Amino acid sequence: MRRAIKHYEALAQRASINGHAVDIYSCALDQTGLHEMKFCPNMTGGHIVMGDSFNSSLFKQTFQRVFSKDSRGEFRMGFNALLEVKASRELKISGAIGPCISTNVKSSSVSDTETGLGGTCQWKMCTLCPSTTLGIFLEVANQHNAPIPQGGRGCLQFITQYQHPSGQKRVRVTTVARNWADASANLHHISAGFDQEAAAVLMGRLACFRAQGEDDGADVLRFIDRTLIKLCQKFGEYAKDDPSSFRYAENFSLYPQFMFHLRRSQFIQVFNNSPDETSYYRHMLNREDMTQSLIMIQPILYAYSFNGPPEPVLLDTSSIQPDRILLMDTFFHIVIFHGETIAQWRKAGYQNSPEHENFRQLLQAPEDDAQEILQTRFPMPRYIVCDQGGSQARFLLSKVNPSVTHNNAYNWGQQEASGSPVLTDDVSLQVFMEHLKKLAVSSSA
Repeated sequence: MRRAIKHYEALAQRASINGHAVDIYSCALDQTGLHEMKFCPNMTGGHIVMGDSFNSSLFKQTFQRVFSKDSRGEFRMGFNALLEVKASRELKISGAIGPCISTNVKSSSVSDTETGLGGTCQWKMCTLCPSTTLGIFLEVANQHNAPIPQGGRGCLQFITQYQHPSGQKRVRVTTVARNWADASANLHHISAGFDQEAAAVLMGRLACFRAQGEDDGADVLRFIDRTLIKLCQKFGEYAKDDPSSFRYAENFSLYPQFMFHLRRSQFIQVFNNSPDETSYYRHMLNREDMTQSLIMIQPILYAYSFNGPPEPVLLDTSSIQPDRILLMDTFFHIVIFHGETIAQWRKAGYQNSPEHENFRQLLQAPEDDAQEILQTRFPMPRYIVCDQGGSQARFLLSKVNPSVTHNNAYNWGQQEASGSPVLTDDVSLQVFMEHLKKLAVSSSA
């Protein structure tokens, strides 16, 4: 397998240098070697589309969307793109992670420490689409002979040039400046600028990059855990050795939750996924924009009931109720999950009688919302309709936080737990947070 991967990596290098993008459309019930060929689309910016059959509507509609056009009748893509990053002297460029290849262009801004594709300030993408993103990693170079000027600004410039389908060569220059702050004196200024959603996606890309390299799954998990504990120790407010005193600023509050779901995701946990599927999932995380990537890490869950309009609910077993319909979007799957009572009413045909019109509308609402997502998503997600207790319900049960399991649902003397218990030995978010707080406040850590 390693020889095959090296062979396709060399092919990807040649294709990138020549400006060719390699798309792979893989539709089969068996393995097609996507894992071995992953560098071809990953390094050239090409698509990977994975399905069960070329005759399925999932593949056909996805393939049509590759060639969709904008209002001017032009393809929604760019070709032979170059991204160059320039930085002020206090910043160094460590590398990039995304659908690109290094052009090995050196400059004074290039860091000696490599993160992702490093050792350069310029990367090539053979093709671009509207959602293509690159994660750029930087470090602060605190030189003793030239200390960072407090109150000054650090500047970054992103120069993107590409060929438009109309034949024009286009250049976009984005320049950003951020104030310098002294971490020892003004830590609150630094914490105020923390973007937890962007940080979670970048951490996901970094974890996938490490997992694709020499690190095994356990090493990647340890890396995620160590980084999270350091962040809590640096920016949390707490008394030493008192976990109950731990507090986070509001713009950090969701980050541990994102890391909990990242640890459980198919990007890190390769069990129950083929190597081809794992390569496909990681490919999508490395190229999609922040909103879509965040949905991959922590899926969105909506609840539909007679009590009011649809509402977002916690990705938790407590959200599974017999009189509810749940709609879950994981980016790769759209799941409509009928609670036990709803499923029984549907099987009894209540929705077909005029006096139960409101029940018919309740059944229809998540399907309409799912169709809206299906119309815009690329590639087309798999559409699953299931009932509580059915075999397909595993798609939802594997994603929710297992706050209620077979171990704690029916403890002696405890009232029946809200939500449906999940048969798993996975740690719940609550236990994860308790351990995180203990480690963060520990004086020996």
